[in-house]
Amino acid sequence: MTETKTKDKQTDNASSEQTPKQDQRRGGGGRGEKRNRRSDRKNHERDSEWQERVIQIRRVSKTVKGGKKMSFRAIVVVGNEKGQVGVGVGKAGDVIGAVRKGVADGKKNLVRVPLTRNSSIPTLSNGRDGAASVLIRPAAPGTGVIAGGSIRTVLELAGIKNVLAKRLGSKTPLNNARAAMVALSELRTHKATAKERGISLEQIYS
Repeated sequence: MTETKTKDKQTDNASSEQTPKQDQRRGGGGRGEKRNRRSDRKNHERDSEWQERVIQIRRVSKTVKGGKKMSFRAIVVVGNEKGQVGVGVGKAGDVIGAVRKGVADGKKNLVRVPLTRNSSIPTLSNGRDGAASVLIRPAAPGTGVIAGGSIRTVLELAGIKNVLAKRLGSKTPLNNARAAMVALSELRTHKATAKERGISLEQIYS
């Protein structure tokens, strides 16, 4: 009887020693899960800031040795409506993959746009890409976005709410979107221009 009691006590002590270790391991795992949840929330918040709009989806073909290889090309505009916008192109065998690649390409080629208090642009700008030429002009409050096609999508996702735009060349959506990106990338604020010229801000307005 004494031997059985001693054995039971030893097993109880061993189990009591193992339980806190297991609890510590469980606690460590809970902390790791909390960190992963926080990182997932941050990534979700970052992704929720960006908006994506598909301008065009076309079925394209590539001539190879065995015949023609068919794929899809998607033109996507990505922006946060806070002065950042990008245009991306993606190609894949399916539409979803092409759009996903276009979004990734657009985020790699972002342009920061200086916005005024009235959600407009500071100065007039002209952009050109290939045969497409785009003229962008600031407008008074309440004017809205006076533009069409892919240029309108680029301006809206950039956060510009009062602007006048005119397409002067080709009608191709991709070239027009890239021409609008060139025009937005060349915009400068009056403070930045005065600093580059080495003069005061009053001299620019005079």
